[in-house]
This record gives sequence, C-alpha cells and structure tokens, in this order.
Amino acid sequence: MATSGEALEDAIARLAASGSETARLDAEVLLSHTLGIDRSTLLANPAAPVGPGAADRFEEAVRRREAGEPVAYIWGLKEFFGIALAVDSRALIPRPETERLVEAVVREVMARLTAPGRSFEDEPIRVADVGTGSGAVAIAVAVELRRRRVPVADVVRILATDLWPDALDLARENAVAHAVADTLEFATADLLPPDLPAHRRFDVIAANLPYVRSGAIAGLPIAASFEPRAALDGGEDGLDVIRALLLRLPEALADDGVALFEIGGDQGVEAPAAAGLAVPGWSATVENDLGGLPRVLRVSR
Repeated sequence: MATSGEALEDAIARLAASGSETARLDAEVLLSHTLGIDRSTLLANPAAPVGPGAADRFEEAVRRREAGEPVAYIWGLKEFFGIALAVDSRALIPRPETERLVEAVVREVMARLTAPGRSFEDEPIRVADVGTGSGAVAIAVAVELRRRRVPVADVVRILATDLWPDALDLARENAVAHAVADTLEFATADLLPPDLPAHRRFDVIAANLPYVRSGAIAGLPIAASFEPRAALDGGEDGLDVIRALLLRLPEALADDGVALFEIGGDQGVEAPAAAGLAVPGWSATVENDLGGLPRVLRVSR
C-alpha cells in the first residue's frame, strides 16, 4: 500500500511529463480532495497510507488531469471571491480576474444604497448579471451584500441571465447551495430579456461575456478545450458579444445606471473605442486589475 507521499510524488512526475505547469499543486489538490483532508494535513503526513479505494479514485483523477481536463472540473468545485462554487462542463470555470468585476458591482450598489436621501421605500436597485454561467458574479455579489447586512431581497433585485438553460441550471444549484436562491431571478435570454419596460431598466449591469479573440482560442492551455467554446470566443477582435450588449444599453440601462464589462488585458483601447461607436457620447473608462492590466470597462450615459 503506497503512502500519501509516494502517491503524491508519482502523480507530480506524471503530470509534469504531461505538460502541466502546476503539476505539484494539481497533485496536492487532487490527492487532498480524494482523501477528504486539507493540503496542510496531507503535506504534514507523508507516511499516511492511501487505501485501495482512495488509490483507485486518485488514479482516475490523475489520468483525467494528464489528459488536460481542468482540476476544477475533476474536483467539481472552484473557489471564487471567498465562496466555493460547483463547476462542470455546463459553464466556464470562474477566473480570479472576474473578482474585480464583483468588486465593481458591489461598489456601485453600495454607493446607491448609501446615497443621501435614499430610504427603504424607494424602488429596489436593479442589477443584471448577463451571461451568468455558473452564477459566479450574481451569487458572489448577493453573498457579499448579505455579509454587509444588506437585506438583498428587499432593496436589491438581481437578475441572472444566460443563453444556455444548462448553465442556468448550474447557477441555480450554486445559488441554492449558498442560500441566496430567493434573492436572485434567473432568465434564459440572449443577453437580456427583450422589450424591457422603462420601469424595469437596470441600475447596474454586469457582464463577463466571451472576449477571447477567435484566432487565440487554439493557443489557450489545453484545459480551456474542456470548457464551452461559446463562453470564450468573442469573435475576430474578441468584442462581438460585448458590442451586442453595448447596443442594448440605451433601452436597458437606467438614466443614472452603469454597465460593467470584464475585458481582456489587451483590450484597454479597443473596448472603450467599441463603446464610443455603439453608444456615442456616453462615458467609457477602464479600470485595471491588481496586475495593472485593463480588466473592467465602465460605461454610463
């Protein structure tokens, strides 16, 4: 019977040979998950035996990772903005960069909630998470507002949309897991529901839409090939889907509303230019991430 240390070293060698750039981390995460312990406990007990059942499950996980499948899909979970989300091939795996978008949404919502003269009798603040996928942005926003003791269901309404019903099913499952399903609405829609009435316009629109250039898809890490291509491919310049939503803003966004788009680190000039063409005369600015790269396009009237 192999020890956890032996199993770990064998897996690291195999994953490194398969091309994984994070072979040690991958092996540690998969073995700790297989054994039901955290990584610190795993590393502190290299002589602990790995039973036959656990060894078989770990072998299967390593084989899947050798083939390039993302660790998050193998594990079934991804940590994002301090919460654990269920993930599978129905939707894109949440990226750390998207946490910047969540921060921007929360900031906009809180600024409106704390505006001078606002009362609980006012209309709820309406938020849309367009292309929600696993529900990462909408759920993280709802959980963060709850942490700040905001009665979300009473003063904030969050609509999560996606074109793909399977992705929305995953988002609903995650919302239930984090006890925010009663504070969110879900709708199958191509970006936004059609013919929005004026009283249903949104104060904040958040969108993590496909923004990878079509020509760059083939050069992505092999793990990305396991994710839905439609959630990655943004057309020739990566901005096709973003443009489509920009064109909807005049009818979808409240007069003092703001739309927040996650963009690629190489789109800091092209994205505002696209906004300038789609909604002439509107404000379009870019916020950088912690690495100094363009990350969030902010658009307002």
